[in-house]
Amino acid sequence: MRELVLFLAKSLVDQPDAVQVMETEGPEAIILELSVAPEDMGKVIGKQGRIAKAIRTVVKAATDKNAKPVFVEIQ
Repeated sequence: MRELVLFLAKSLVDQPDAVQVMETEGPEAIILELSVAPEDMGKVIGKQGRIAKAIRTVVKAATDKNAKPVFVEIQ
């Protein structure tokens, strides 16, 4: 899942080298923390959060049914 979020974020931003995804696995869920360069933040979030919502939807669709839920947080 980490690689999927990394690929999507790098495709959107002007500075793909600044994109980082940290994965934290808890007892009930997996949290992916996405951080990008400050000037690319708007490109990852989008107008009214549409792109961020789309990234979360793609990650949710790619998650197995019986696996832990995966949440994407943008730092």
